[in-house]
Amino acid sequence: MSKTITLSIDAMGGDNAPDMVVEGMALALKDIPDLRFMLFGRSEKLIPLLEKFPEVAEACELRHADDVVSSSEKPGIALRSGRQSSMRLAINAVGSGEADGIVSAGNTGALMAMAKFVLKTLPGIDRPAIASLLPTIKGECVMLDMGANIQCDAENLVQFAVMGEVFARNVLHIPKPSIGILNVGTEVLKGNDSVKQAAVFLTETHLPIDFYGFVEGDDIGQGTVDVIVTDGFTGNIALKTIEGTARLFAGALRQELTRSWIGKIGALIAKQAINSFRTRFDPRRYNGAMFLGLGGICVKSHGGTDALGFCTAVKLTHELISDELNEGIKEDYARFISEHHDFSGSVD
Repeated sequence: MSKTITLSIDAMGGDNAPDMVVEGMALALKDIPDLRFMLFGRSEKLIPLLEKFPEVAEACELRHADDVVSSSEKPGIALRSGRQSSMRLAINAVGSGEADGIVSAGNTGALMAMAKFVLKTLPGIDRPAIASLLPTIKGECVMLDMGANIQCDAENLVQFAVMGEVFARNVLHIPKPSIGILNVGTEVLKGNDSVKQAAVFLTETHLPIDFYGFVEGDDIGQGTVDVIVTDGFTGNIALKTIEGTARLFAGALRQELTRSWIGKIGALIAKQAINSFRTRFDPRRYNGAMFLGLGGICVKSHGGTDALGFCTAVKLTHELISDELNEGIKEDYARFISEHHDFSGSVD
C-alpha cells in the first residue's frame, strides 16, 4: 500500500487567508480523499472554519501559531523574528519529518529564506530555484528560475536544467523533456559567458537530456521547449510580462465584447469558445511555484489566489511527493557531477 501523505499548511499566508486556505484544502480532498494535513495558524480563526468544513477537520491536525509573517516583511527579519510564525512552524514540521511537504501563500522571500535555513539544499545544489508551469500553444512548459536568484553563473544554470528536466518528467509526464536556455538570440555566439558556458556543458553531458539550445522570449508561448532555464532576474521579468499581457488581452477583449449590442450578440454566440479559452488560461490552473533544490518539498501558492488556486498548489505538492521528485534530482545531478569532476561554471 502507498504511504499516506501529510502536508504542512501555513493557514495564515495569502491575501484571503485563512478562508481560502481551508476551502482550498476541502476542494483538494475531493480529488485526494486520503490526504492528511497539519494546519498552522491562529486557532480562534481556524476552528470556526473547520466547523464549516468538517471533512477538513477530520483530515487535519490543528496547531496554534500566534505570529504571522506579513507580506511586506523582509526575509532577514522574518527569519530572525518569525520563529513562532505559522510559516516557520509549518516548515519545521517538514524538517522534523512530521509532514512530507509544505504549502504556503505567504511572503515569497520569507518562505525561501526559512525553507532554505530549515530544509537545507540537496547535495551538490548551491541555490534553490523557483519553478513554475506556464501555458503554451502546445500545452505547458516549466520555467526556472522565476526570481530566487538574481545573478547566476553557468553552474547554477546547469543545476536548474537538471532540476527542471526532472520536474517536467514528473509533473508534465514527458518521457524526455526538451531544455532550452533563455537568451537574446539563438546563435551560439549570443549571450553572456554564463549562458554560453552552461550550453557547452549541457551539450556535452551524457545524461539523457534533450538539450535544444538557446531560445528567445517568443519561444515561451510557442512551446518550443518543455523546460526554459534562466536566471531569476530575467525569469521574473518574463513572468510578469506574460501575466501583464494576459490581463491586457483579457481586458481589451471584454471591452470590445461589451462596447456595443453587436459585440454582446457575438459574445453570446461565442460563449462556449470564450469559456473554454478562459478555462485553459485560468491562472489558478497554474498556481503553485515549486522551490526546487531544497531538502524537502516546498510549494509557494500565489498570495492573491482563491480556494481553487490554493487547491491546485496542494495537489501539485502531493504529486511532487508521490513521484519522489527530490530523489530524481539527487540521482541525475550526482550522475552529471561524476561525468564533470572539474565542473566549476567558469568560462575558459
